[in-house]
Amino acid sequence: MIKKLLVLISIAYASGLWAQLGGRSTYQFLNLVSSPKQAAMGGKVVTDYSYDPTAALFNPATINAAMDNQLSLNYVNYLADVNYGTASYAYLYDRRTQVIHAGVTYVNYGNFSGYDEQGNATSDFSGGEVALSLGYAYNIPYTDLFIGANLKLISSKLEQYSSLGGAIDLGFIYVNEDINLNIGGVVRNLGTQFTAYDAVYEKLPLEIDIGISQQPAHVPLRWHFTLENLQNWNLAFENPNRATSDLNGNSTPETIRFFDEALRHMIIGAELFPDKGFNIRVGYNLRRAEELRILDQRSFAGLSAGFSVKFNKLRLSYSYARYNSAASSGFFGLNMDLR
Repeated sequence: MIKKLLVLISIAYASGLWAQLGGRSTYQFLNLVSSPKQAAMGGKVVTDYSYDPTAALFNPATINAAMDNQLSLNYVNYLADVNYGTASYAYLYDRRTQVIHAGVTYVNYGNFSGYDEQGNATSDFSGGEVALSLGYAYNIPYTDLFIGANLKLISSKLEQYSSLGGAIDLGFIYVNEDINLNIGGVVRNLGTQFTAYDAVYEKLPLEIDIGISQQPAHVPLRWHFTLENLQNWNLAFENPNRATSDLNGNSTPETIRFFDEALRHMIIGAELFPDKGFNIRVGYNLRRAEELRILDQRSFAGLSAGFSVKFNKLRLSYSYARYNSAASSGFFGLNMDLR
């Protein structure tokens, strides 16, 4: 079992050697937070093996029989009037726990005023993107290891330019029910553009994440720890606004150390009463906290929290994520049991 896990992790890491981060690839919306539950626990959870079909949008290996006939609808009031949402559904189609999963992710960038090179007003325009996904997970016989894949069709329209692409997500999760331990990982957005916006074909936002979670015995809490963006170790950058000066006016730039890089890959989260009708969730995204913090001011960047409450066959969820003193987002979710 350990050998199989190490092989999967090695393949995932090797695949990331040619990967790019945000700003260097297209379809960035593919890596947005997919649900209030995920948002509350730091933004990226790959070990949520539960009833929630939205978890499979991020790691397809989490598709399981508990998701049968569960419909999840989520909406996010994001930054600068940008709105996006997800919908997902899973269906158990035979007695051997063969579950198929379908999902959609969309983003609406709103309306913009158009101007030409001389600053003269032209027609208004808008932008939007959508991804349709179909997923499946498979339990390797005689093991507690599950592997899964999502196949995604991507459409994007930005002003007069449009693009069509395709991608797959490959994930795994190890579920040890004896000690309530989950270990998971995913390689997201392996794919290409079928048609480019113009003449240049761009890379997709490949991302590799690995996580671990556990619910200790007799404790109503499940903790999650995620290592994100493993395809690129160098996430940090020197911020010129954080340079320091001595009494002689000599300036010393910000120094990025190994520990600084390591922290930027970490996300921690926890869910209180995970198996009950009422849950409380909290998280801390260390990279977001560091990149968006303001010197000499406590902004609580990186913190997130939320809750969910169940009414018969409906579960309502809400989460709040803090970016800085001027920006935050609210996440709303509805999960319906259609059985």
